[in-house]
Amino acid sequence: MTKTATANFSDVGEAAEKVASAYVSKEERVLDPTLLDKALIERIPNPTGWRLVVLPYRGKGKTEGGVLLPDKIVDDNQIATQVGYVLKVGPLAYKDTDKFSGPAWCKETDWVMFARYAGSRFRIDGGEVRILNDDEVLATISDPEDVLHM
Repeated sequence: MTKTATANFSDVGEAAEKVASAYVSKEERVLDPTLLDKALIERIPNPTGWRLVVLPYRGKGKTEGGVLLPDKIVDDNQIATQVGYVLKVGPLAYKDTDKFSGPAWCKETDWVMFARYAGSRFRIDGGEVRILNDDEVLATISDPEDVLHM
């Protein structure tokens, strides 16, 4: 199915099964959020005000053909990524009723999209983390691979 093609499924469950069957096993992904150690998350700074702490998705370290990518390429991709995992949400995020009339756009443990170079970046052991303003979230997604291969 091309990215412009559409499909008619009789129910949402059938569609979800078809999408799920198209993915590689979770073991091959660089980031599995369920493996994040609670102690590590507690050591990450708590966002103030309307900010979010997001862990950018790094992508895979090798191509579909099995060629290993140099660390420099993987790091550059992480800096330029538009997808991340929400680790923490500040106490005032999505509380400004002038900007946000409905529910919060995202919550902790959501995968989100943001502008390519949005936020303030800082390094932690094992990678980079970004602090975004709550209004810099463009969308929530179910899986980072959905965006990276479009």
